[in-house]
Amino acid sequence: MSHPAVNIYRTLKPTNISKKIDEAKGLGHKTRLLYTNENDSFTCIIAKEPTSLEEEIKEIRRSGSNKDLDTPEFEMSDIFYFCRKGMETIMDDEVTKRFSGEELESWNLLTRSNYNFQHISLRLTVLWGLGVLIRYGFLLPLRVTLAFTGVSLLVVLTTMVGFLPNGRMKNFLSQKVHLMCYRICVRALTAIITYHDSENKPKNGGICVANHTSPIDVIILASDGCYAMVGQVHGGLMGIIQRSMVKACPHIWFERSEVKDRHLVAKRLSDHVQDKSKLPILIFPEGTCINNTSVMMFKKGSFEIGTTVYPVAIKYDPRFGDAFWNSSKFGMVNYLLRMMSSWAIVCSVWYLPPMTREEGEDAVQFASRVKSAIARQGGLVDLLWDGGLKRGKVKDTFKEEQQKLYSKMLVGNQEDRSRS
Repeated sequence: MSHPAVNIYRTLKPTNISKKIDEAKGLGHKTRLLYTNENDSFTCIIAKEPTSLEEEIKEIRRSGSNKDLDTPEFEMSDIFYFCRKGMETIMDDEVTKRFSGEELESWNLLTRSNYNFQHISLRLTVLWGLGVLIRYGFLLPLRVTLAFTGVSLLVVLTTMVGFLPNGRMKNFLSQKVHLMCYRICVRALTAIITYHDSENKPKNGGICVANHTSPIDVIILASDGCYAMVGQVHGGLMGIIQRSMVKACPHIWFERSEVKDRHLVAKRLSDHVQDKSKLPILIFPEGTCINNTSVMMFKKGSFEIGTTVYPVAIKYDPRFGDAFWNSSKFGMVNYLLRMMSSWAIVCSVWYLPPMTREEGEDAVQFASRVKSAIARQGGLVDLLWDGGLKRGKVKDTFKEEQQKLYSKMLVGNQEDRSRS
């Protein structure tokens, strides 16, 4: 699943640069030299220019057989194009690698960031042992205590505020309680957060959308401002927290049977944003956690409502602790323990200027424009792929598209020949 215009990078000796370019051209690649480092003569970048299916198959046929595309027949050599594209896609997969932890250039003394760790030196082993002792013997118990305190206060205080009559006093106390409790929970992660452009913070009656890396994205944002949360009703401890929170603040919780009803969800969201006294809604349109190296396709639902959208970009620094939640590998409790036993959670948050739908722009185009703005500000890769590929298979339409292009190429050439 690579992008059609992927660049190929190679590190070569100067004498081999022209040779490698000629070899690539011999294989049917259109290539050009993009960059050479004057200070390092052993480094250059060769880029593969995007070519069409018809052009590449024509090159293969020209070098492998006497037939050309004027012959409206299947040629056995055509399969080499699809084999090569398949291997290129596997080697430079833009999607699957977004669902695993970000690779670090250097080890941060966390075993989880170097599973192949072996004894290198006594000094490094002693430092790692001291780190384990500090993180698990001192920091982890302290952080667990803070987390328990923050969650307990959130449940108790929001329940108490919920008994007050609706009005300014209830809203004021609700906001103070939420901010205090979320900030205690942030301390439980030793989160070091830098907020930029606070003048663009979301306002009542709007929708805040952000890229999604981890469940802690919620408390990262909620520790700097109050939001109305959107989510599915849960049981257990999470259900207790949800029921207490909704008593103090109009959060939007859906039953499992209601989540798939797009019209009901849109109506609930629309009714909320029309009331300018209610807090802005916080939504993560990707619908799944991505490893903070890219932003994937935004679902269009929250962009169909017709209100002001406040984009927010979140970027974590993995050198101190990887915030990405690989839900297919770790449960929530295991994940939180990993977070609390990291050195720290360091991140930057950018509040982007509010955006609205332009004239003639549909919800999909609006969502793509907002996504591009977030990716650009956060230094993330802007991908067109759906995050649902994390658990689902590639849609048949993607395969059928390639089949249609190939058949159209053959049938189209046959029609042109019959006309002439």
